[in-house]
Amino acid sequence: GIAKGSGMIRPDMATMLAFIATDADIGENLVQSILTEAVEDSFNCINVDGDTSTNDACFLVATGESDVAEISSFDEGTGLLFRNALQEICIYLAQAIVRDGEGASKFITISVMDGASVEESREVALTVANSPLVKTAFFASDPNWGRILAAIGRAPLPDLDIEKISISLNDVKIVESGKRAEIYTEAEGQRVMQQEEITISISLGRGNASAIIWTCDLSHEYVRINSEYRS
Repeated sequence: GIAKGSGMIRPDMATMLAFIATDADIGENLVQSILTEAVEDSFNCINVDGDTSTNDACFLVATGESDVAEISSFDEGTGLLFRNALQEICIYLAQAIVRDGEGASKFITISVMDGASVEESREVALTVANSPLVKTAFFASDPNWGRILAAIGRAPLPDLDIEKISISLNDVKIVESGKRAEIYTEAEGQRVMQQEEITISISLGRGNASAIIWTCDLSHEYVRINSEYRS
């Protein structure tokens, strides 16, 4: 598979093109359903700058040239193997778009856990990913937990209890019970923020649902790229 995209990227799919090919023998309706499922967990989980355009597409071409028997179900056997492989490829390509984001210097995974539903967990992750203040803090290697907590607080969640929220950056807990973690030190925060790949783990303390969004920082280079041309 191949994919193109680096700016104006956010769900749903945004400004990107992806092409995936297989010689598997799969019916047209099944191809559409399995691609839709894979896209939802990959290309619809990325964010570079929170913007979109009118142009995006993801194609899955199944030629049927393989000698393997036709796939009629994705629940077991060859069909399940294909399903897992397609999802793996889509996630790889989606993450590659973020890594190649305009001006990006850091790859950030936002993992929201313990939500009341997948939908609200996703809303929180997207709100954090869309925050210019969060993204610029990561570019500056600033472990500014207040910006992350503020973004969580403005996500459209009813009855959010801030005292149940905890946040970690990789292996460093920075927020516990809605305030700065007692064990947190600026030195540990700075150590994590110097890395090129960082995971923000957020626990909402509201249930068992979770969601993941992949994003990047917002840099001087992004501003330069988008201020020096006119479309």
